[in-house]
Amino acid sequence: MTDWQDPEAVRFMLDDCETWAVVGLSGDPTRTAYGIAQLLQDRGKRIVPVHPDAPTVLGEQGYASLAEIPFPVDVVDVFRRSEAAGEFADQAVAIGAKGVWLQLGVIDEEAFDRTTAAGVPMVMDTCPAIEWRRR
Repeated sequence: MTDWQDPEAVRFMLDDCETWAVVGLSGDPTRTAYGIAQLLQDRGKRIVPVHPDAPTVLGEQGYASLAEIPFPVDVVDVFRRSEAAGEFADQAVAIGAKGVWLQLGVIDEEAFDRTTAAGVPMVMDTCPAIEWRRR
């Protein structure tokens, strides 16, 4: 267990946050991001696809970037490689997100330090599905 899987940060995002922007979510149901977005919806969360193509996914309008989302976002859930993830953590802070979640295998310690220093909790290298099962 590392400090980037703080149980309180995980609990806060899973229990208290409603709107999840899913970076890298496309309409491809074979991709992990699609399955996790569906799980989030099943758990009562509103998902917001964030993808350069801005597709509508699982009935929700997509946006090409976080900055284009015209309403508040609680959690930015990042399905991108580690080397690309940090910029989305920075954008999440810039749009006033309440939390940042980097998926399983995605780690950027410098982004973690920047994000948490800005007062935004961040979880890395785990998945909402795993964390819900752990409960």
